[in-house]
Amino acid sequence: MAVQVYRFDQPERFIAGTVGRPGERSFFLQARDATKLISVLLEKEQVSVLAERVDDMLDEILRRAGGMTTVPAVAPAELDDLEPLEQPIVEEFRVGAMTLRWDTDDEQIVMAAYAVVDDETEPPDDPDESDRDVMVVRLTGPAARAFVKRAQAVVAAGRPPCPLCSLPLDPAGHVCPRQNGYRRRD
Repeated sequence: MAVQVYRFDQPERFIAGTVGRPGERSFFLQARDATKLISVLLEKEQVSVLAERVDDMLDEILRRAGGMTTVPAVAPAELDDLEPLEQPIVEEFRVGAMTLRWDTDDEQIVMAAYAVVDDETEPPDDPDESDRDVMVVRLTGPAARAFVKRAQAVVAAGRPPCPLCSLPLDPAGHVCPRQNGYRRRD
């Protein structure tokens, strides 16, 4: 089977989103341009780490440039995307490794999400040399900030944490380690 490289240069839409109820959600990255719609499955932690790393990278670029860059300090309100994932959601692959870099010539973030493989070797520097499917997305600073804002909101929209142990609360309650195994009900 041939390796697929799904490339999005400044996509019309690039978001993190979920399907399902809190506690049972599946997380996706979804990219769309004029000709294709691609959805890849990943873990909640991967979404959280990706958003954090993109945000940190943008902050560092802004700091080093002394504000003389196209990267905004916060996500522009006009780029807010509150719409759900687009249908049909067809999982192209499950994400294993991800890479992130800054293209100084174009002033864009380049994110690559690679499919899970059995041997989980390091992904190549060039996605075109990959031995597995990969989605490559190039985002401007403002679009990257908007992605981060939504991704953080999606992650935070899960089950509320227990006020005692910070583990997620289930609707039926949970066994709180701070309560010596007694079931906590809210």
